[in-house]
Amino acid sequence: MIDFSPQLVQLLSIEGERIPRGDFDPWVEDLDGPALLALYRDMVVVRRIDTEATALQRQGELGLWPPLLGQEAAQIGSARALRRDDFIFPSYRENAVAYCRGVKLTDIVKVWRGNAQSGWDPYTVQMATPAIIIGAQTLHATGWALGAQRDDVDSVAITYFGDGATSEGDVNEAMVFAASFQAPVVFFCQNNQWAISEPVGVQAHRNIADRAPGFGIPSLRIDGNDVIAVTAATRIALDRARTGGGPTFIEAVTYRMGPHTTADDPTRYRDPAELAEWKTRDPLLRLHRLLTSLGEITPEVEAATAALADAAAAELRAGCIGMPDPEPLSVFDHVYATPNATLERQRADYAGYLTSFGAEHDSAEQNRKA
Repeated sequence: MIDFSPQLVQLLSIEGERIPRGDFDPWVEDLDGPALLALYRDMVVVRRIDTEATALQRQGELGLWPPLLGQEAAQIGSARALRRDDFIFPSYRENAVAYCRGVKLTDIVKVWRGNAQSGWDPYTVQMATPAIIIGAQTLHATGWALGAQRDDVDSVAITYFGDGATSEGDVNEAMVFAASFQAPVVFFCQNNQWAISEPVGVQAHRNIADRAPGFGIPSLRIDGNDVIAVTAATRIALDRARTGGGPTFIEAVTYRMGPHTTADDPTRYRDPAELAEWKTRDPLLRLHRLLTSLGEITPEVEAATAALADAAAAELRAGCIGMPDPEPLSVFDHVYATPNATLERQRADYAGYLTSFGAEHDSAEQNRKA
């Protein structure tokens, strides 16, 4: 029997020691040394990708970037627990989840460079594109889950959001519908302690996981920097959903070690001592300690992992810088499923405006249509 009380579940200590827990251990029996090493490798690669994307923004190659530094375990552990037919509805920070789903690295940064209205085709990877409107994706996930329920399939929707999003009406409305119809959806809250510049304690005077039971949704509160606990909790929630148990709410307690986005300066509102304390709970560091004790970490493994991460960063950089600029009139593409007179009139007006600057815009549009 799973304990759904709001106590913090931790299966890997800060010191890298495995903590046994009878009700959760059966869900991660397969996470032996090689399996844990694969998770560690994922975490190293996505941290390197995140660092490279941040550098690209600082160098003017990206307009904005939402760093995930410190939240690797929450994203990798949950994403690797999913099946390919499960559908993901992320916010704007789940770049590690996108990596796990096989989204091309260039496509991850495409929208942040301003080259596309969205980065990838959701149906090829079963993952929606980033949701900028806070909390809106939870409604989309619940709707998709209701569709899966009516189609009589055991696919599950999972939606990611931060602690700040739990104050949005959309999240609460989604939980009402999910509970009412027992929709197969997992609400995955990454409580990274800061909703932009406001600490979580301003909006939540109790644990965020305490909110879901009020809607009739069982909740799990886990150490979000513990990839083993994250994997176990996600598997439990997915199993409940697949077997008709309805929605589950997971609060992954983690920490945003970087800025909210690259437009933010956390030094203006965050105590450096707080950051220093959370660095001791680094999800990569504690898993590295466990793997070392298991004999999985060797100089050769370290070198191969670093090389893999550097290769991913190089691919990201080359793809970003080499990305062709979109044609100006492509802004009108895919606005509606079918053309309409209003949109075509706007396109024609804008084409005339561009033509006033020179014939090259005319020829570019003709080439695009060809």
